[in-house]
Amino acid sequence: MKLEIASTWDGRPVPPSETADVRCRMDDDGLIVTVDAPFFDDPSPPTRTGSTDRLWEYEVVELFLLGAADRYLEIELGPHGHYLLLQLHGTRHVVRQGLRIDHRAGIAGQRWHGHASVPLSYLPTGIVRANAYLIHGTGEHRRYLAAFPVGGETPDFHRLESFGLVAWPPGSPSFDDGT
Repeated sequence: MKLEIASTWDGRPVPPSETADVRCRMDDDGLIVTVDAPFFDDPSPPTRTGSTDRLWEYEVVELFLLGAADRYLEIELGPHGHYLLLQLHGTRHVVRQGLRIDHRAGIAGQRWHGHASVPLSYLPTGIVRANAYLIHGTGEHRRYLAAFPVGGETPDFHRLESFGLVAWPPGSPSFDDGT
């Protein structure tokens, strides 16, 4: 699966220098997510690399994977090696956070590349929709970009109905929060 982030959150095209690609593939160990994105040199989180709360407040690429019964996984990856994973059930209802993954990132000139390995047990059952986002800039220069525009008055990446249809391997293991 490949998602190209090539428009603003409300659907306006962005120049090629601002686009990003998010690719996903399954292997025996889990979901492999790779990122190729522009590097804007925004301030990095003031924490060590690894799982980082509120990563969406920094330069980040996000991937949302929506499965059955409104269960979804939010994967956030930053150019400095920070990441955040949230399992949700229903819009914005976090059921698990602080999940650990292997995420490596590297900056080369004006681009950064990320590689994350996500355990299959973190994925929701029956993934059929997804969206990806790129957030960068600070203050009035903050930019919110999307693979599939989300519409509305303000950027809201939890508008599940705006996610695009994706082909996903059937029978993939998944999380269950017991509800």
